[in-house]
Parts: sequence; structure tokens; C-alpha cells
Amino acid sequence: MNFGGTLRFNKFSCFVLAFILFLIIYWRSGGASPTESDLVNLRSLLKASIYAAERGGKKVLSFKDAAMNVKSKGKTLEGANDPVTDADIASHCAIYYTLKNTFPKLSIVSEEAPKNQAGCSDQEAIDLASTPPAHGVIDYMVDELVYIKDVTVWIDPLDATQEYTEGLYKYVTTMVCVAIKGIPIIGVVHQPFTPGTYWGWFTKRTSDNFPSVAHKEENKNQPTVVVSRSHPGKVMEIAKEAFGPKTTVKTAAGAGYKVMGVANGTYDVYLHATAIKKWDLCAGDAIIKSVDGKMTTTKGEYIDYSTDSEVKVTDGILVTRYDHDYYLSKMPSILSSLN
Repeated sequence: MNFGGTLRFNKFSCFVLAFILFLIIYWRSGGASPTESDLVNLRSLLKASIYAAERGGKKVLSFKDAAMNVKSKGKTLEGANDPVTDADIASHCAIYYTLKNTFPKLSIVSEEAPKNQAGCSDQEAIDLASTPPAHGVIDYMVDELVYIKDVTVWIDPLDATQEYTEGLYKYVTTMVCVAIKGIPIIGVVHQPFTPGTYWGWFTKRTSDNFPSVAHKEENKNQPTVVVSRSHPGKVMEIAKEAFGPKTTVKTAAGAGYKVMGVANGTYDVYLHATAIKKWDLCAGDAIIKSVDGKMTTTKGEYIDYSTDSEVKVTDGILVTRYDHDYYLSKMPSILSSLN
């Protein structure tokens, strides 16, 4: 009798049975293929982000000639006032709840989080079968599905609030950014007063309204650098010290506006030497990456936009469309000036 052969057969049978039982238990415990609610369609999220940013922009426009009810959230490190208005709150409600009502499981970080949001959630969800006007190219892009648990959306309902209260509307933007595992992938910057909506999907493409910007080697020796309007003095000096006496330094407001200026070729460098919040940066970060540019801290580090990450970037930022490593090599003098 071949007991050895029978024993080998029994071992194999037991193994197969155990494996089948394991698969059944794994599937029943939730380890099966992800359900539709576990995933998010990035093309749909891009559409919703555009709609949301534009809804926020309409709220910003609606308060332009009304009493803004300006309040202060305190002072920045540079001593500048950090205002908030009814337009900020209304735009937050429009953007936040447009996205939340469309994607209930979405993790969203906003600059504004009003304590009393009664009626704020009364926003219609997006019809994801529709495409924002002027952005029909989205329907022809290759789509992606990702786990919604890996997605964090950062929103800035009204960038450049101070300038908004002063009537300097060209600096004002509403912004939405989609980060996956902390990496900015989709950025939407809406300029309600221009008007215009720009977006970038990293590794895919940008909206059609971006101009073509050629690389100019000579610009490295005579760059145009944009810095913050609210505290230009020290940064102007730092920029000229770092990049040379032929450097032209200009001031502007709103991180979104300044990053867009680099993306469209108005400026070669955007330099910010002090602390700044991630909702100011994320959308621009995704867009500048989408045109093969870079945003890093002045130490050359990429920014983490994970949900549980610190909201403040303390090492300043450097944004370029070309020659990032060259400009970054000039940063040690900046860092020593800040110490």
C-alpha cells in the first residue's frame, strides 16, 4: 500500500481547503476588492474642484459692493493684519460643501472653518456627468481611480483677503487642491475678477489657457523675482543678494496669483522667506508641477500635504518654472540672512 502517496494527497487537499476558507473569511471581513465608495474618480474630482472654485468665486463677487464685515484673525509674524470677511465665509461654504456633498468621505482642509455653519451645508452636489464650460478637454483625458482615504483636498476660499478689502481685485483667487498621500496632483486656481479658471493635473496636462513659456538661459543672471506685497523689504534685499545685482524684484499679493505669475512666465522666481500656510500653496504647487516647474522650501524640501500634517510651512518657499536647482543653490545666503 502506498501510504506515502496518500499522505501527500491529504496534505495538498488540506492546503487547498484552508486556502479557500481563508479567501472566504478575507472577503467577508472587508478584504475583498474595494467597493465604489472606497474609490474616487480623479477626473470627476477635477470637474467638481473647478465647479466648486467657481461657485466660491461667485460668492466673492457678490460681496464686492456690500458691507464686508471685516474682522481680524490676528497678526502675521510680520505684524500685518490677517483679515477675514463675510465673503471668505460664504466662499468657504460654497466650496467646502459643494465638494463634501458630492464626495461625503472626502477629507477637506480649509483656511476658514466658521463655528456656526447653520445653512452653510445647503449646497448642491455636482452633476459629475457634466463638464465645466471651456474645459471639455477633461472628457478626453485618461482617468484614474484612487482610494479616497489617500486623498486630502486643501481649499483657500479667498486668497488675498487684505487686497480684496482694498479693492485690489486682480490678486484675488479661490483655490482647490487635490493631494494624494501628501503629494499635490490636481490644482485649480480661479480668478473671479478676471475672470478665468486655470488647472493642472500633474503627469497629465493643464487647462488650455496657459501660455507657452520658453526657457531663457540669460534670465538666470537677471531674473524677475516676485515677493509678498505685505512684507517686501527684507525679502527684496535677500533676493538681490542671492541672485545678483541685475535682479528685478516686484511685489504682488496672494500666493495663488504669484505662483500663476511664474507658471505663465511673468516672473522667473517666486520667493517667500517666512512662514506660510499650505492652503495658500497646494493648488499652485500642483499647477507648477504640471508645467514641469517646482515648488520647494528654501531648503529644497518638498511640501507634505497629508491630512494630519502641520498646516504651516516655516522654511519659506521657492517657486520656479525653470532652473530650480540653480536658484536653490543660492539659498544658503538667504538662510544665513534669516538667522
